[in-house]
Amino acid sequence: MRHRLYWLLPDLASARLAMDQLLLARIEHRHLHFHAREGTDLGSLHKASALQSSDLVSAAQRGLALGAALGAACGALFAVSPVLDEANKPALVAALAASGALFGAWTASMVGVSVPSRRLARFNWDIEHGMILLMADIPHRRVSEIEALMLAHNPEAHFEGHEPNVPSFP
Repeated sequence: MRHRLYWLLPDLASARLAMDQLLLARIEHRHLHFHAREGTDLGSLHKASALQSSDLVSAAQRGLALGAALGAACGALFAVSPVLDEANKPALVAALAASGALFGAWTASMVGVSVPSRRLARFNWDIEHGMILLMADIPHRRVSEIEALMLAHNPEAHFEGHEPNVPSFP
């Protein structure tokens, strides 16, 4: 697991310097995500994807749960029908719950990708006023080292906290 550290950087030059320092500290490029105001050219900086900047993941999770519940409820309604064989009723409930979960996750993720992330809402004002948000996914054992490095080499960067338990793979 990793910790996601947040820094607000005042401009593109500062963001490039921060990226260079983190790359020299052997933080992989794929674990550095920069988020800026719409239309900002980040150049060679690794722009935050929809996974980091939208509500995609939490919307998909909510859709999965709601779809599974509604699918299971529909399956239960069909299961009380005298038309179906008793042996097929549990399979029908399970199939409709699974189908509902998949459909719910898919449709909710389509909506969630267009909604800004609630986790990043606290940075909206700063981003709209030209600052650049750096999200760095750091191994737990290196958090204090990277915080000290950023503070030493980027005095203009504002440390904005961290989020524990970010999965390692995205």
